[in-house]
Amino acid sequence: MPLPIAPFLPLMMRIGAVAVAGYAARRWIRSRAYPGRLDQRAEEALDDLDEGLTLLHPRGEPDTRQTNATLRWRRTIGFRGRTWEVDAGVMARFSLRGQQS
Repeated sequence: MPLPIAPFLPLMMRIGAVAVAGYAARRWIRSRAYPGRLDQRAEEALDDLDEGLTLLHPRGEPDTRQTNATLRWRRTIGFRGRTWEVDAGVMARFSLRGQQS
């Protein structure tokens, strides 16, 4: 006895539309994305970060207000017999410079 396809047709059309939209979005994002670069100095700086969050306010120039932040989060996650090591490192700088008019 053949299975009727007609009741499943709207669901299959929706799933197909979502798949095509996702594929088109992926191609559009990849065509406009900056390829990036790999800098070994930056990789080593991220590897040297201590775990946790740090904030630093350097006292260099008096008219410059700068804040540096670093974050490192390392965890080992296990699920159903498989383990993954997650290592996330972030370095950021926010700087304001005042100028006299």
